[in-house]
Formats: sequence, C-alpha cells, structure tokens
Amino acid sequence: MRDPYEVLGVPRSASAAAIKSAYRKLAKKHHPDSNKGDPKAAERFAEINSANEILGDEDKRKQFDRGEIDAEGKPRFQGFPGGGGPRGRAGPGGFESYTFRSGGAGGPGGGAFEDILNSMFGGGMRGARPGAGGGAQFEFDTGGIGLDLDVNVAMSVSLEEAVKGGEKRVRLPTGKELNVKIPAGVTEGQQIRLRGQGESAQGHPPGDLLITINIAPHPFFKVEGADLRIDLPVTLYEAVLGGKVRVPTLGNAVELSVPKNTSSGRTFRLKGKGLPKAGGTGDLFVIIRIMLPDGNDAELEALMEKWRDQHPYNPRGGVG
Repeated sequence: MRDPYEVLGVPRSASAAAIKSAYRKLAKKHHPDSNKGDPKAAERFAEINSANEILGDEDKRKQFDRGEIDAEGKPRFQGFPGGGGPRGRAGPGGFESYTFRSGGAGGPGGGAFEDILNSMFGGGMRGARPGAGGGAQFEFDTGGIGLDLDVNVAMSVSLEEAVKGGEKRVRLPTGKELNVKIPAGVTEGQQIRLRGQGESAQGHPPGDLLITINIAPHPFFKVEGADLRIDLPVTLYEAVLGGKVRVPTLGNAVELSVPKNTSSGRTFRLKGKGLPKAGGTGDLFVIIRIMLPDGNDAELEALMEKWRDQHPYNPRGGVG
C-alpha cells in the first residue's frame, strides 16, 4: 500500500482537522456509489479508508511516523532492544541478514560469542559459513517467529451480487489482479479467504488473501437484517380508487393489490421476498408514498377546492 500521507494528499505536518477534511472529500469523491461505471472505484475507496485508519488515529499516526508500523498498520522489525546488537542489510522478504565477524578461538567473536548467540536465540542459530572478508555469517532459524504474510483488501458488491453470487475482479496492493468468485448469500463484513495469494517471504509458505465484503447501498431497497424495505410511489387516483401496482423485488417484479382509500405511509408485507437467512427467507415491506403530478394542474386544483368545501376533514386532529 502507498504512503497514507500520499494517499490522502496531505503533508506530514498536517493537523488532525486537515487529515479529517481530506479524507471526507476523497471518500465522497471516490465512493463506489458515485462511480458505478468505474471498476476501480472500490479499490481507491478501500485505499483511502486504510490510509485514514492510520492517520486518523493519533496513536497509529505516531507509530507510523516513528517507523514502528507500515502503511497497512503491521509492525515493523525494530532491531535488537536498546539499539545494540548486530547490524545488517535488508534481505529477502524485507528482513535483515546479520553478519558477525569471528576472531581467533576464544577471542572476541569466537566460539564464546557463538555460545552467547545460541543462548540468546534459544539454540535457533544455524552453523556459520564463510563470509566476505574472512568473517563468518550466521543464519538464524525464524521458525519460531510468526510472520504475518496475509493481505487484507475490501471489495464492494451490489445487493444482487451478495444474494445471487457472481464474479468480480479485485486489485491487490501489489498491483496484481485476480478474479474472485462471490458465493451466494454473502453478508456485510464477511471475509473470503484465498489460500496462498498473500505476500511471500523466503523460507516461509505464502500468506493468504483476505477479502472483506462491503455491500453497497441499493438505489431503492433498504436492508434491515434479512428484511428489505422499499418506498413505492403511487398516483393519487391509485390511492383513492385502488388497483394493482408492480413492485420490484430481488427476483421478478410482483403485483400488489392496493385497496381503495390507501393513505401514504401504509405498509404492506410481502412474505419471503427479502434476503436469505438461516431456516428461510426474510420479507419485503412495501411503504406506500402518494405522489402528485409534476407542475400545476388547474383541473386537479379545482377538483380539490370543490372537495375541500364539500367534504372537509382534519387528519391532524390527534397530533395536537
């Protein structure tokens, strides 16, 4: 992942308020719902969120600035306690290779020094082999050191994809792209694990790729657990006279019989038209919203004036 300061476009001296402001602007600009035609919007949005998790947290920001954690929030190797011990150079996988020069037997860096090292590392130091300049290079067995080689990314899917499953392409922080199969019935926050698709380090099996599912807001369905809600617009005459209206579902549209004199806000329940759940399926709740025609309609206004004069009523009598 890139430097979080670079991702949010702020200097290292930026205040907490400036970081918060930059994050909000970028999150709004790159939100997947605002960029539905851009397949990489979800990737940019996830990168922005990851950067904010580091810089938006005062403690994590200080740790990152001190070099204690990387851009993904993972701890970095800090060397030996007290700043002492051997120095080395970067080796495969981001770790360091430490070289010790040995003198004569029993002298500094000799057999006694090897014994000290073995006691420090619990016997985990392998034998020495000749190094450059006549020194000896010791290899350490890192089998007891846990390496986190897993890679975490976020993936935004539509409500339909979450219910029916599908396939999407995901881009890793390394730039690698993979096609990922989305199982039917995934839920918000669920993780998909791809074995062996994480980072690699010499002498260790590759890590896994962990994909966290985010379900994007739907244009007209609102998710409430396994249930769905939808505001259904109806005409004034459909509400007064009644009739059949089409209601969209996650499957095929269905017809709903609206009774005569149906008020706006009345809710109808369609059983089994919600989301899958353990032991069954949730329901779809349809809320009626009466919509008047656009613009001024002199005939409708005249009709309402006549109705007002001949049939007055007060629906707000119990409101106070």
